[in-house]
Amino acid sequence: MASSPQPFVAHKISDSVYWVGAIDWSLTDFHGYKTDRGSTYNAFLIIADTITLIDTVKKPFKDEMLCRIASVIDPERIQYIVSNHSEMDHSGCLPEIIETVKPEKVFASANGVKALQAHFHDVSSIEAVENGGTISLGNMTLTCLETRMIHWPDSMVSYLAEEKILFAQDAFGMHLATSKLFADENDRAIMKWEATKYYANIVMPYSAIVGKTLEALLSLNLDIGIIAPDHGPLWRTPEDIAWILEMYQGFVARKPTNKVVIVYDTMWHSTELMARAVAEGVRVAGSEAKVMPMSGAHRSDVITEIIDAGALIAGSTTMNSGIFPSMADVLTYIRGLQPKNLIGALFGSYGWNKKAFKELDDYLNAIGVEQVAEPVTVNYVPTREDLLDCFSLGKRVAETLRERCAG
Repeated sequence: MASSPQPFVAHKISDSVYWVGAIDWSLTDFHGYKTDRGSTYNAFLIIADTITLIDTVKKPFKDEMLCRIASVIDPERIQYIVSNHSEMDHSGCLPEIIETVKPEKVFASANGVKALQAHFHDVSSIEAVENGGTISLGNMTLTCLETRMIHWPDSMVSYLAEEKILFAQDAFGMHLATSKLFADENDRAIMKWEATKYYANIVMPYSAIVGKTLEALLSLNLDIGIIAPDHGPLWRTPEDIAWILEMYQGFVARKPTNKVVIVYDTMWHSTELMARAVAEGVRVAGSEAKVMPMSGAHRSDVITEIIDAGALIAGSTTMNSGIFPSMADVLTYIRGLQPKNLIGALFGSYGWNKKAFKELDDYLNAIGVEQVAEPVTVNYVPTREDLLDCFSLGKRVAETLRERCAG
């Protein structure tokens, strides 16, 4: 142990492994994804014959990580560093750590080597470990498995057999700042929301790959006692490990539920009135209506609600011959994340031209939404008859969704 006290200390997670990461209590935005509860950057120190650091942290937290390491050993005793993922929240301080620690070797996947060199240019020589390759730590062995496009081409996981730990990089993680290191210590409802939000906003476009990778990983029959992701709490109980694996299998399958997400924005409340009537039609038809006005909702929460929804209904007022800017923002975001198996419809109000609705239609088609009801478009302020049409639109979408869920 280091002789001098440290302001940040390591947390022991197994006989020979310590968490030496950082808690980012102030993070509120992760490249467009609203992180209301902050995040963690998890890094791990393996006290083996060859002392090894798994991943680093975001650059501003370098000193915090070094303090945690120093509470266990002198950081200069680290001989190996393994970079499971080159994204800057995990590799941001890697060049400085290499300079401080002077490790004998730094390992990454073949794509990880390329990515780290492209990020840092003058980073020291990094050794590529092949898919399924092993790194001997003397009395322990790390097995490295590529998980390409979950969610970067360089991504890999590392398995420490002797401690039954899967270092899972961004898989099975979440943005959640918490002093409670393990999942079973945290509120299950919060864990479910944040794990779902993380998958919806980061991993969902790669669901087909996730499914194949999960199948391949499970076929190895690894004896996993802890899943240690790079963000959020660690999964250590058999119940929690089974729970997060089952969640991921559900995300991959993306079977629609009887929920309709209604996303809209409005200028003078006409489209808002229409949205409320649409939602009432959905409710009366027996489906759940989740109404999300973009004046108050965030794009990352919208996609989180969509991940298990069966329908998306979009509404917009017309502005400058197009859809409202906030609707362009959220629909562009949804399109990029590629949710599957959605039905839906569109609605909205206009003044002197209806060009917005062609744009709205183009967005829904690009997302892959199968429109099952005729659009309802209103000039300026909706009449009672217009609102009845909106009610019918919502009812029609919900009835179609219920039939598909039942089938």
